[in-house]
Amino acid sequence: MIQTIELYFLLFITYSVIGWTMEVVGKLIELKRFVNRGFLIGPCCSIYGFGGILITLLLQYFTANPVVLFFMAILVCGVLEYLTSYLMEKLFNARWWDYSQRKYNINGRVCLNTIIPFGILGCLIMYVLNPFFLGLYEKIPTLYLHIVSGIILGIYVIDNIISLIVVLNIRKTTKAVNNENKEDNTEEITKKVKEIILGKSSALNRRLVDAYPAIRFIKIKIKQKTKKIKKEEENTTREIKENIEDTKNNIKDSIEETKENFKRLGKKDENE
Repeated sequence: MIQTIELYFLLFITYSVIGWTMEVVGKLIELKRFVNRGFLIGPCCSIYGFGGILITLLLQYFTANPVVLFFMAILVCGVLEYLTSYLMEKLFNARWWDYSQRKYNINGRVCLNTIIPFGILGCLIMYVLNPFFLGLYEKIPTLYLHIVSGIILGIYVIDNIISLIVVLNIRKTTKAVNNENKEDNTEEITKKVKEIILGKSSALNRRLVDAYPAIRFIKIKIKQKTKKIKKEEENTTREIKENIEDTKNNIKDSIEETKENFKRLGKKDENE
């Protein structure tokens, strides 16, 4: 059991490194310079690792049909990318990538021309890469497998902790800028946060912003407060209307009751 987990962990790291390499090469071609892509400091893009493992575990039953495997890989990777974008935005008040300007996108989180290659990559993983890497790692003696996996896991955990601290520092900067800006202007907030980070922050902070040049810092707190205030106003307005209606009904009932009393008194006087 432990050995199986270690094998899949090494596979996860392998696909994370392959994903990082693809991202770096892509930016090297686009920008003509090296950009250390990814959330982590080391040569590792975890979203590719998770994608590789999900494809390995979920799509093993579709290998008989390459066409079905291709489209299922697109579906799995598309859902993973969308959820990752959504969760990171909610956690860190920032959208780390944005495909809003591209055709056939879903809320700017995924788009067609970026997930189609993952269909090809999914087929490559199931038919070529998994047999090769798993076959290679299974040949590693158990003791060495424990040692290698332990060392890599330790480095990976430390990298995640440092990167999380960096992101939380950036989130503090975003929150400070949010408090200074009364208007809910994402572009203005993004500009000011980047100016602060690139101008005064540590190299680790600058690296993260450089890795995600399209990052947008969002004034989520203000939006949440605005929604809360609006909801409270609606509730208060509804309560006031209900109170007014109740008061009107009470007054109406009192008037009717007074009329009845006068009528009874009038009849009593006539009888007397």
